Amino acid sequence: MEQNLELNQLAKDALREGAKWTFFLSILGFIGIGFMLVVAIFMTITFSAMPSELNGYGMLGAMRGFMSLIYFLMAVIYFFPVYYLYKYSTNLKTALQFNNSNLLADAFVNLKSHHKFLGIGIIIFISLYLLILVGLLFTVIGSSIF
Repeated sequence: MEQNLELNQLAKDALREGAKWTFFLSILGFIGIGFMLVVAIFMTITFSAMPSELNGYGMLGAMRGFMSLIYFLMAVIYFFPVYYLYKYSTNLKTALQFNNSNLLADAFVNLKSHHKFLGIGIIIFISLYLLILVGLLFTVIGSSIF
């Protein structure tokens, strides 16, 4: 038996206010992505202008192209949660304006995708930190034995 969920005015006002803030945060996210891409392009241009003799200087030479790639990948990865947040806020505003339950459902699907993406990302980062910690532990133990 399916029941219809109805929102009272307090809930609608809270969602409307939340939609404004999530829209603001998503716009700031898109601006941040733009800055990341500008930095990636700037680093690519700067590092390509450096002399190739830097390859003999250890980490600086090895990091020439790697840093711009990191910024580009960060911008690509960061795009998805920001996009989901943007779609959530725009669909939610429109759904509340026209009392459209289908758009409200789409808004919540985008919010779920946003949270799911962030949750998986956090799990990945925690796992990487743990792997790095274990690697450092084995390095310290291995260096103290020899």
